[in-house]
Formats: sequence, structure tokens, C-alpha cells
Amino acid sequence: MLDHVGFPVANLKRSRDFYTKALAPLGVEVVLEGDRWVLLGRDGKGELLLGLQGHPPGSIHLAFRAQTREQVRQFYLAALASGGREEGVPGMRSQHLSNYYGAFVLDPDGHRIEVVCHTPSEL
Repeated sequence: MLDHVGFPVANLKRSRDFYTKALAPLGVEVVLEGDRWVLLGRDGKGELLLGLQGHPPGSIHLAFRAQTREQVRQFYLAALASGGREEGVPGMRSQHLSNYYGAFVLDPDGHRIEVVCHTPSEL
């Protein structure tokens, strides 16, 4: 249903660096970019648009799907190493769904970023 999601950031370079490093375990990379925006995605398809705005950004929650629990753990470590702040260590979140393995960080603008794997167990 959705083609891409966009949201404002306060510092484009800082956010670009954070997201390209934190989401690298999921295969995310820069697809296109301009002076005031950057489009990230996989396989050449833009899915996440970060852009500079004339006003401070508000807080949002984004959840990215991982294929494995290891990708969730890799995201978490990469996000923290890239300037993210811990908001929920990798682990089961059975209060959401029975096979919900996720991790949460706050990005440099305070957005809550999650990566979740719905696979029942490691294969």
C-alpha cells in the first residue's frame, strides 16, 4: 500500500550516516539524494525519505522488517555505534505477538526506530 515514508530531520548528514550504517544489516543503502533530502531503500527502490525542514522534527516510530533475528541484533549494534540511543535491547516481545523478536533505538533526532523479525525461531 505504501510506496515510501518520509519525515523531517534536523541534520541531514548526521541522519544519512546513522540510517545507512544502522540499516546496512537489512541491505538498505542510498538510492537517490539531493541537497535537502536523501532517499534510502533496497534493490534500487526508495522506501525511506529523510528531508530537511524549516521547523524542528516531531517524534515518530518506524519499524523495519528483518528476515532473521541476527539482522535484528546487527541493526541494534550498528545503530548504537552510529550514535543511536538504546530504547529496547534485542529480544522477544510476546506482549505484541508470539513470534515478535525486536530491538528499539532512538535516532539522532529522537525518532523511535525498531527492527523486528517474525520468524518463529532461528533456522
